[in-house]
Amino acid sequence: MTIQFFGAARTVTGSKHLVTTDSGTQILLDCGLFQGINTDELNQTFGFNPARVDYMVLSHAHIDHAGLIPRLVKQGFRGPIYTTLATIDLCDVMLRDSARIQERDLERVNERRTRRGQPELEALYDEQDVEQALSQMRPVNYNQPFVITEDVTGLLTDAAHLLGSASISLTIRENGAEKRLFFSGDIGRPDDKILRRPDSFPQADYIICESTYGDRLHEPEPDMKSHLLRIVHKTCIENRGKLIIPAFAVDRTQELIYALDQLSSEGRLPKLPVYIDSPMAVKATQVMHMHQDNFNPDILVYINKDGDAFSFPNLHYVSDVNESKAINNRQGPCIIIAPSGMAEAGRIKHHIKNNIDDPQTTILLVGYASPNSLGGALKRGDKEVTIFGDRYEVKARVEIMDSFSAHGDYREMLDFLSCQNPVLVKRVFLVHGEYEKQLVWKDKLETAGFQHVAIPEMGEKVVL
Repeated sequence: MTIQFFGAARTVTGSKHLVTTDSGTQILLDCGLFQGINTDELNQTFGFNPARVDYMVLSHAHIDHAGLIPRLVKQGFRGPIYTTLATIDLCDVMLRDSARIQERDLERVNERRTRRGQPELEALYDEQDVEQALSQMRPVNYNQPFVITEDVTGLLTDAAHLLGSASISLTIRENGAEKRLFFSGDIGRPDDKILRRPDSFPQADYIICESTYGDRLHEPEPDMKSHLLRIVHKTCIENRGKLIIPAFAVDRTQELIYALDQLSSEGRLPKLPVYIDSPMAVKATQVMHMHQDNFNPDILVYINKDGDAFSFPNLHYVSDVNESKAINNRQGPCIIIAPSGMAEAGRIKHHIKNNIDDPQTTILLVGYASPNSLGGALKRGDKEVTIFGDRYEVKARVEIMDSFSAHGDYREMLDFLSCQNPVLVKRVFLVHGEYEKQLVWKDKLETAGFQHVAIPEMGEKVVL
């Protein structure tokens, strides 16, 4: 059996890990889009033949894990895609949105390429490819084994990173022996405001583990709502400015809405217009309502008391593009929440572009942003940033709230892995992280008793 790493190798985007059994069966774990600056060509080719892949198992619906599935289908993949029902419902929303965003962004990309004398790029996929991809998805329940082939069994366990997110266990029988492979997907946090805690998982021989925050601990946030309220008050009441929050359309946006809903119910939220400016976030919130079985007990108690965790006075869900443009033209303080979380696509880029030179504006970053993204540049404190090919001076205030992060820090990830006997784990492969952070995470894993920890390069093939 071999594993080959075609994405999220010494980087955080483009998750793709190809398992090939001794009998030649190919199983792809995730099929994510590379995100960030200068990734257009990376998404054009896979490094393997999509038509040769037999099966796929998807950890969750985030675009850096699912965003190239329609292209995989476009280039010949016709096998089943195993994932949770909530993930399928979210992919229905997120992949359609991705197709539309790519179509718009491709025009700008090709205009720049033409000016540079470079050939134009083709569209990665369209909505027809999305339809085909969705038709190949097969729902799987958590903690219920499912048969992939006569010799391969799968199991999905709750990763608590996103609605429907899963870690993937494969049991592969070869030459009379079993090999147990585990892929963490993205590891969530035990105290997520909406989702349940991550599940434990069966003992593995080989582990593919994420490492996004392998070098750090999240700062303790004793009162996240009060911290958010202080930023709202400083920006919107004292400075009379706009609070702009890039946030992933699923889970992160709803967690913000839930916090604001609680503040409103407590009578502490100023009477300000709050805009959720994203058709995808609107639809994703509807999907969240459909899958409350994924929620933790605390929010279920709140819903039973309040009636709805995602609706309060002065909250406006915006789908229409003209309404979105009107937000930029309005005067006075307000709160604008829009995807993407890395500020790399969608309406948020326009909101940032139109307000980044206003010292009264605050841009609040509430989750991970890769270093080569607009969100990463703002988080890093860059004084100038590039938006739609133009340079802008950063005059707006930039605030960071890591308490909203959906990725576990190294202590939380070690807790997640504590269900394993490290002596029985033959190898650990670190993915989905920046190389310097992975080196730190590798050291922590070795200190915890995991003896053979590797950091694969892009395209590297490993024989198990």
